[in-house]
Amino acid sequence: MSIDRRVFLKIAGITTAFGLGGSTLINGLKKRGLEASELPFAGKQGGLTAKRWGMVVDMSRFRNEHDIQRVIDACHNIHNVPFFKNPKHEVKWIWTDTFNHTFPGMESEFMMEGLEEMPFLMLCNHCKEPACVRVCPTQATFKRKDGIVMMDMHRCIGCRFCMAACPFGARSFNWRDPRGKDEDGRPFIRKLNPEYPTRMKGVVEKCTFCTERLAKGLQPACAEKSNGGLVFGDLEDPDSELREILRTRYTVRRKQELGTQPSVYYVIGGNDDV
Repeated sequence: MSIDRRVFLKIAGITTAFGLGGSTLINGLKKRGLEASELPFAGKQGGLTAKRWGMVVDMSRFRNEHDIQRVIDACHNIHNVPFFKNPKHEVKWIWTDTFNHTFPGMESEFMMEGLEEMPFLMLCNHCKEPACVRVCPTQATFKRKDGIVMMDMHRCIGCRFCMAACPFGARSFNWRDPRGKDEDGRPFIRKLNPEYPTRMKGVVEKCTFCTERLAKGLQPACAEKSNGGLVFGDLEDPDSELREILRTRYTVRRKQELGTQPSVYYVIGGNDDV
């Protein structure tokens, strides 16, 4: 059976990616002409599916810093996100920042009291028109059919074009080897999850909406640990909980004027607002 060069390179890249950990998609490797948008962790029986995945962030549901940190830890622990003491080397999939940095230009002297100082959770916006995908020279970053913007760290050549193109600062570059240790001999990956691949120095990484969990029928780890603060669902399903929130609550998206059409929405105001 013959196979063209394009298909061979795709299969070879996928094989390499899953050789370092995670569940290998055996059936996927048997397909000829396998599209990048189908990978990774896609198409398993029993998995959650959607036409376009999205999320609502309601910070009023987080009572304290512990609630927020629990969500961040849930994401970073299962995805083997390294911890670097030097903030210049920081790798983050989900993090917090102030209102001014989350929604620049939306400040007002008549803003609700305390809103400006609130920490807002931020992550990849999985845009409908992702600028990062357009500039990637190797298709290391690509958009799946269900709207999730992915990173294939084994295709990444470290050019960081995607980081320059992303207006949300949602991507991190591994300046140091995340599999290494700090000056005190502690591993950068505090508690290794053997079920998820680790990365290497010189590549970019980011939130993936937990595609490996969706394939198992599970919600993203951050949503699962958020006590309703993060609601994940299908933006194209009018009967989804996500759409119900968007119908009944006032929400905003980050930097909407740029035209990337983020799939992450923020509830602004208290639970009694309509």
